[in-house]
Amino acid sequence: MNARDAIHIRIYVVLTLLGLVPLVIVARIAFIHLAEGDALRAQGQQQARSEQTIPAMRGAILDRNGHALAINTAEYDLALDPTIEGFAGQAERFYTALGELTGRSPNRYRQRVRTRASSQYVMLVRGLNEEQRSVVERWEVPGLIVTPRFARTYSHGTTAAHVLGHVGSDGQGLAGLELRYDEYLTGTPGSRAVKRDRRGRIKAMVGGREVPPEQGQSLVLTIDRMRQVALEDELQRGVEAQGAAWGTAIAMDPNTGAVLAMANTPTYNPNRAAAYSERQRRNRAITDRFEPGSTFKFVTAAAALERDYVSLSDTIDTGDGWAVYSGYTMRDISAYGAIPFREVLSKSSNVGTAEVAQRIEPGILYQYARNFGFTQPTWIDLPGEATGVVRRPSEWSRTTRTSMSIGYEVAVTPIQLLTSYSAVANGGTLLQPYLVDERRNYRGETLWTAQPDTVRRVITRETSRQLTDALQEVVEDGTATAAGIASLPVAGKTGTALATENGSYVRSQTRASFVGWFPADDPAVALLVLVGAPQNGMYGGDVAAPIFNRIARRWLATLPGVSERLMYAARSPDDASPRTDSSAESSTDRTAPPTAAATLQVEDPTVLPDFRGVPTRQAVHWLDARGIQITLQGRGTVVQQSVAPGAALPNALTLTSE
Repeated sequence: MNARDAIHIRIYVVLTLLGLVPLVIVARIAFIHLAEGDALRAQGQQQARSEQTIPAMRGAILDRNGHALAINTAEYDLALDPTIEGFAGQAERFYTALGELTGRSPNRYRQRVRTRASSQYVMLVRGLNEEQRSVVERWEVPGLIVTPRFARTYSHGTTAAHVLGHVGSDGQGLAGLELRYDEYLTGTPGSRAVKRDRRGRIKAMVGGREVPPEQGQSLVLTIDRMRQVALEDELQRGVEAQGAAWGTAIAMDPNTGAVLAMANTPTYNPNRAAAYSERQRRNRAITDRFEPGSTFKFVTAAAALERDYVSLSDTIDTGDGWAVYSGYTMRDISAYGAIPFREVLSKSSNVGTAEVAQRIEPGILYQYARNFGFTQPTWIDLPGEATGVVRRPSEWSRTTRTSMSIGYEVAVTPIQLLTSYSAVANGGTLLQPYLVDERRNYRGETLWTAQPDTVRRVITRETSRQLTDALQEVVEDGTATAAGIASLPVAGKTGTALATENGSYVRSQTRASFVGWFPADDPAVALLVLVGAPQNGMYGGDVAAPIFNRIARRWLATLPGVSERLMYAARSPDDASPRTDSSAESSTDRTAPPTAAATLQVEDPTVLPDFRGVPTRQAVHWLDARGIQITLQGRGTVVQQSVAPGAALPNALTLTSE
């Protein structure tokens, strides 16, 4: 065989093999169609189908009157699968149009697609509104993926920001009530069956399986929006007027523990939380510890009165306004000399308080500080609460007892301090503060309601009454006259403490505070105001008390019982406490005063005066100064006394008030 024949043979072989290739392919196609066709068709249909998540709507947050504070708005996220057939031909036009729609550079989206981590998915824009979504869908660009979601909107901007907190881009709670109640607010997403066509567009599948979402629960707060706004306004105004660095204010119902308002300045807008610093987002009301100064003196007073170390009428020698304790000098603003213990409190004498503290055993003073809640959190329903610092007696230094008695060598949070004062106001019971009053489902049906939670009884009602009387004098004739309200009794205590820096006290960095409640004899509101580093003043009575006063006066119209009392006082200026007609018709000589006296009239101090028609506080003050044991029934104005006027001074007396 010559070379030419060999070449022909090779050509014939190659052509034959090439001719067999189509036959092999056809045979393979036929085999696949017949043997594996059903399985592959099912797999293809499965790939075209998918499950689309139906987001659950996050529950709303409402104030106590049902006004929305945090709600949801529909938004859309835009993603892209750039591998879908047809996208490449429209890419440049799409980038340009998307840039115009969102106000960003087209190159931003071009770069995102180019540097994407996944070959088939890249997120382009979050938070498109309904109008923008409609525009995008009209473009009909292959590969676009539009996913609906709910965005959180805080209806009133900065109002109650530190209470509400905020959510992240995924809708998960990151701070405040949004974080604390995230599991209730979130709900459970649903799903629906969808299919994707060759251009990547997702369409609903007729007859496909659908699982509806379980919507989140809504929260109803104890806060009233209008009161919250008033408190925030006056706090901000006061901080600015004092040139202060920051301020905190909290209001509470002392009878239940319900928080009525809570605010800090500086504050932030939770709609744009990421634009603010941690300092602005921090809820100082529960996270910041500080040495309370003179507002802590009530603990010393409570221990001393309850354990009979002293009475309000006992004389305390404060000397020339200074004294040395364990080598350290303690000073008063002025030299008060020998004064009753009630004036030690009203004048906020450091020396007088320390003198009384010297009589109290360390373990007992620590016990009262602990019982008032300063060694544990209040367990308010907010995340991030700090615990106060009160050292055990075994850890005390030589100066701890006297320093602690005036609010140094201890650290408390604002919410702890207000909660403890509320215990004095309500008769001696420490309550757990709370912000959420109800949880409701999306139909508005109540699922859970908060109930006042008693922590412990701290002091007796008698000690509470004595402290109230003394703290009322602080406002009437002491360091907190700026907190007073005409025709309404107010009780409270001022505080001024130095801040520390590098382990030393700095006189230019004070903490000015006032804590009190009103009305003093029938408390409706307990209120704390704390101002940090004021530049135009330093004392609690000058800085914080006026803010307390302005907040209280703006709140009066929102408190029906209190406003009614003020209207009665306007009609009968000698007596701010209304009495029933029956008290004026009593026939015995121990009841029914002939007139309502504004002040106690005493002609002979050796016999019992006529207390009828006299405010209870004045009667108690007079009797207490003479060592007469008092039993009180009711509050307000005395309408009956157990011993007739003109009798010899008794050892004990019962007063009935209305």
